[in-house]
Amino acid sequence: MPKINVYLPDELAEAVKEAGVPVSAVCQRALEQAVRRLTAIRETVVGDLDLDDPSGRLAHFTARTRQVLKLALSEAEAAGAPAIGTEFLLGGMLREGTNLALHVLRALEIEPAQVERALAAQLASGSAAEAPAGEGGRRLSGPAAAALELAVTEATSLGHNYIGCEHLLLGLIAEPDGTAGQVLRGLGADLRLTRRGVTAALAGYVHLRAQTAVAQSAAAQSAVAQSEAAPQPAAGLSLAAVTEAVRRELRPLVARIERLEAGAGLSPDAG
Repeated sequence: MPKINVYLPDELAEAVKEAGVPVSAVCQRALEQAVRRLTAIRETVVGDLDLDDPSGRLAHFTARTRQVLKLALSEAEAAGAPAIGTEFLLGGMLREGTNLALHVLRALEIEPAQVERALAAQLASGSAAEAPAGEGGRRLSGPAAAALELAVTEATSLGHNYIGCEHLLLGLIAEPDGTAGQVLRGLGADLRLTRRGVTAALAGYVHLRAQTAVAQSAAAQSAVAQSEAAPQPAAGLSLAAVTEAVRRELRPLVARIERLEAGAGLSPDAG
């Protein structure tokens, strides 16, 4: 049986040894899942998919991510494009409007409207055409297929069993050749910083959801105890609070980067 070496950070390697994790079995299962997902992406003819079917070939994609693909397909068809490029994936993400990726961008002080303007300018320059990754049907462009593959990789590395718009955002930034990555990186969406923003946003969302559940439970108990007939207002998740939580998480990293740039003479004020 062929052997594949897996390199781990020292701290994780020690934790794996102490826990007695069956590394070969875990890695084999994770790799099998990753191969299935990547193969599905590479063989995808988007126009032939039922993107509303949660049990189809893209079952690991969230409903919002599938909606982004639908919007991207629609925009590519309207534009008469030969393939669904990364510019259409990013455009679909902006049009969907409610996904976590947009809140991560806001936390990085990149407003969706800025992205939309920069994307429109790139498209107007005529330098955004991306060739199809295969023959026949409405296929993803090469960079778009690579971005989705990278999204799968990002999700797997974060230990997630689904592909959300936040993973797609990371994939678009990580992919070097596509229009979307050029636009996002040009606006300051560094991959490392954005990845940390995604992690912080997910942690903040889970924390706020737990707080909401506690608040709703307390409100319900209070209503029962007081026998009040008036309904209690539901405590919704505050997206502004999620954004603020992400910004708090990112501030130390941003400050460190600024110190390093200043030390290297790269800051705007240096020289």
